Amino acid sequence: MAVDERVLSALGKVAKAPIPTDRDASLFDTGVLDSFDLVDFVADLEKEFNVKVPDSDLHPSKFESLAKIATYLNTHGAA
Repeated sequence: MAVDERVLSALGKVAKAPIPTDRDASLFDTGVLDSFDLVDFVADLEKEFNVKVPDSDLHPSKFESLAKIATYLNTHGAA
């Protein structure tokens, strides 16, 4: 399964609104995530991709869109 599909699967577990098809759309501005959901979502990403997201990276700007999430995972050795 491709990175985007795996991210969408994890996102689907916590999404509060329809997930935008535009990879650059803000997941926060569209109501998909809020700051409370971010913690659960990142925990799911850590399990799915076998990565550890340090507390210092747990910021909405790093997980703003599908594109930013994919970039973050790719640069942090996602498996």
